[in-house]
Amino acid sequence: MIKVTGPLAAPTNLKVATHKNQPRMGAMVIILEHSNTATLTAQAHQATSLFLSSLSLRHFRNYSEARIETTPAPVILTGHNGAGKTNILEAISLLAPGRGLRKAKLSELNSINENTAWAVAATAQGMEGVVKIGTGLSQEADDKRLIKIDGKVARSHTELGRHLAVIWMTPQTEQLFQEGASAGRKFLDRLVFGFDTDHASRVNEYEYAMRERNRLLSQGSRDTSWLDALEHTMAETAAAIAQSRLQAIDNINHAIHTSGLSFPKAHLDMEGTVEEELKRSLPAVEVENSFRCLLYVSRNEDAAAGRTLLGIHRSELKVMHLGKRMPAEQCSTGEQKAVLLSIILAQARAAAMWKGIVPVILLDEVVAHLDATRKLELFEEICQIGAQTWMTGTDEKFFADLTGKSQFFRIEEGRILIQS
Repeated sequence: MIKVTGPLAAPTNLKVATHKNQPRMGAMVIILEHSNTATLTAQAHQATSLFLSSLSLRHFRNYSEARIETTPAPVILTGHNGAGKTNILEAISLLAPGRGLRKAKLSELNSINENTAWAVAATAQGMEGVVKIGTGLSQEADDKRLIKIDGKVARSHTELGRHLAVIWMTPQTEQLFQEGASAGRKFLDRLVFGFDTDHASRVNEYEYAMRERNRLLSQGSRDTSWLDALEHTMAETAAAIAQSRLQAIDNINHAIHTSGLSFPKAHLDMEGTVEEELKRSLPAVEVENSFRCLLYVSRNEDAAAGRTLLGIHRSELKVMHLGKRMPAEQCSTGEQKAVLLSIILAQARAAAMWKGIVPVILLDEVVAHLDATRKLELFEEICQIGAQTWMTGTDEKFFADLTGKSQFFRIEEGRILIQS
């Protein structure tokens, strides 16, 4: 059985109760009372804000070479469309686990007409203190990414999750509710990274074991011992992944429901084979065994389909607009954007409450289509949370309410200029 740390550890000052049966994955069932909510809010104010103090780009997108130095305060990047504002946010997103906010191929990140491999480097206040992070394209292969943490080569991009938590919202994110279950899972998993630093590693381990199982089944392999081992790994990691997702959802829902913002209140849930068993508070071993048996009896069906038909890779994120009692995918475009933004802000608050850290937030063209009231609320919330939030827009006047509270930079054709 995999031990899950981080989000499952209930704060010591919370009232804790256990289910009549064993709680899911050995976790405690947290009951939040008014006094405890106040304590959590106080803990959030004492949280450590993660932030970049410097960011350097070389041969990245439209930047031949650029450097920006910042404080923990919000960072405002303005400039006309195509100047390179989003490219900076993309570079920051590559300092966290995953493929970045555009999910681009590594070779696509090189500067136009540049043959030298791209590189991104930063000095940051991370979860374990000040850290130097570097990532870039290997000089040897255009499909290999190198990562260094304090000068040492990291085995995998998942190691970045032990230092930085970065969440983002872009115009592409706003299409989440039209893109299907896969987009929803990936969106949620990025939020989970802020609560559980091992989550990315487990997701990678599960997906590798699943690919190997699919390959063996497609070849008609009779190596049952290897199939058994792969299914054992899938069952263990699936239970832990599903538990971390559900716990993160619980934390985010609490932060949303206690928020005073006028943004639409959402309610999140995750539906799937493993998740439904965990919601029944079954013991971890029982959940793992059940899913392992399901994989075993599904071998012929999965072989015929050419893929694994059941598992946490098929789970669906469900988001409900509580005010309208309506699924988010049925809401208007403006309402969907507001719902997503409320989830992003709630994740930051929840991470501060339960993990004692505030993630770096990236918001691309976020003020577009926000009315004056919600825009002001957004700025106030960012300042109150204490998040280093990088925001982009075409004109600095959209961010006038943050004058004196933020750092302003003008982006002009791959150049970063400090605004006075």
